[in-house]
Amino acid sequence: MSDAEHRKQTPDGAAELLVRCLENEGVEVVFGVPGEENIRFTNALARSERIRYVLTRHEQAASFMAEMHGRLTGSAGVMSATLGPGAINLMLGVADAMTNSTPVVAITAQVGKERNYKESHQFVDLVSMFAPVTKWSAEVPATRAIPEMVRRAFKTAESERPGAVYIAVPEDVDEATDGSDLRPLRRNVVQPEAPSPKQIKRAAELLREARRPVILAGHGAARGGAEESLAAFATALDVSTATTFHGKGVLPDDHPCATGTFGFMRRDYTNFGFEEADVVIAVGYELQEFDPSRINPDGDKKIVHIHRVPAEVDDSYSVDVGIIGDISASLDALATELDGLRWTIDDEDTTATRTLLSKELEQGAADERYPLAPQRVIADTRAALGRDDIVLVDTGALKMWMARLYPTYAPNTCLISNGLSTMGFSLPGALAVQLARPQTKVLAAVGDGSFLMHSQEIETAMDLEVGEHSNTDFGNPDIVQYARSFGAKGYHIESAGDLLPTLREALADPGVSIINCPVDYAENMNLIEHLGHLDSAL
Repeated sequence: MSDAEHRKQTPDGAAELLVRCLENEGVEVVFGVPGEENIRFTNALARSERIRYVLTRHEQAASFMAEMHGRLTGSAGVMSATLGPGAINLMLGVADAMTNSTPVVAITAQVGKERNYKESHQFVDLVSMFAPVTKWSAEVPATRAIPEMVRRAFKTAESERPGAVYIAVPEDVDEATDGSDLRPLRRNVVQPEAPSPKQIKRAAELLREARRPVILAGHGAARGGAEESLAAFATALDVSTATTFHGKGVLPDDHPCATGTFGFMRRDYTNFGFEEADVVIAVGYELQEFDPSRINPDGDKKIVHIHRVPAEVDDSYSVDVGIIGDISASLDALATELDGLRWTIDDEDTTATRTLLSKELEQGAADERYPLAPQRVIADTRAALGRDDIVLVDTGALKMWMARLYPTYAPNTCLISNGLSTMGFSLPGALAVQLARPQTKVLAAVGDGSFLMHSQEIETAMDLEVGEHSNTDFGNPDIVQYARSFGAKGYHIESAGDLLPTLREALADPGVSIINCPVDYAENMNLIEHLGHLDSAL
């Protein structure tokens, strides 16, 4: 059936219009949990031939999936939930995306406009709640606003610095039947500006006077695809280069100028190069990645800021020259202006730093102790993955070890949350990464605490592996074995006569018991049908 024929058989209201607008934005997947108040939107997604709806076990997991999809692809990841508690569950991933400069669009239901002015069942002011953790938060007032609001949402989320956007769709808008005469707006992507020649000259003048410059490459360099220009710039000028956690891989760790990852402790091998530096060339660095006082504690270093957006104000990050524009073009222009200048710097410090890190990793690879040394885990992980395979590193002590020691050779192949530093993102996030890069090996490095926060999404992963395009069925683990794995008692009801004696046995036990009781869900619809036929006179 063609797309046009398919749509002739379906309603053409606000929900369908919203889906058409998402298709127009190039959305290929929406992560979420549906509810009664946005069921028309969910059904419209299921009918889409271009968008896959991924049903998760928790809205927070859906938010992390959308975030990682957005971070990897550069296009806004989309999450969906119902109103009230469903929407609120999305907020952590939305805030994480915002602080990690990652484009996402969150779309949730809201109560109808006829009751959003008063105390009402499941109503909270979601637009106000999301406003502090988004670039834009708004409610759809009517069907005719959908094309403009969706276009603005994606333009806002994806423009530098990227971040989160929230849209609330009232129930009465979701169920509206008008919209057949409306069309999505044409996409217009904000293009990076060319760097100012005047600022290029100013930066070159400053650098010609530099005694010992260093480069710090951050998230903006990775997002901007500046890896080739950065490598050429560092090589041409022979400048030691470190990366932030988010910038890992933008300069391969086996590049001669690479000195590792900066951002954990105040003193680490990589930090020593900054202590001796008089000029810091910050390429795509953003202050939320780590406190700039770690690179400029005394405020005495000159800073050249190269990014698509101006720097935030900070006492330790007082910019001497700011080059605002396309990062690759800026680096290329600055290298040309410096005309082959190379600093006569002893490379021993750079080599020593890389040698110390390599030695730690080599010793870890040979460490046979059990329980395992963290260095052994990292060494074996690196050995198991290819240069372009992807690892997601959850928050905790594991992040410290992986950020410091895990050799990374391409941007966005070691994904860390270091803006909000949220626990629990990596397991669900790995599912989104695998969808975006189906031919790539994906590994989630997760501590035990983070794992239990979203271990239910293993079922989502299994569904994605074997499920249908718009599958909305849940599976469950073996509840009895799950209970026993925690040291609790597990029971499974085999017949109607089992329940009461099992309840009595479990309640008589002073410990923890979990009872798995299968239920005939057909009775839910039977009840609804029965109540619908009751005579009001009864």
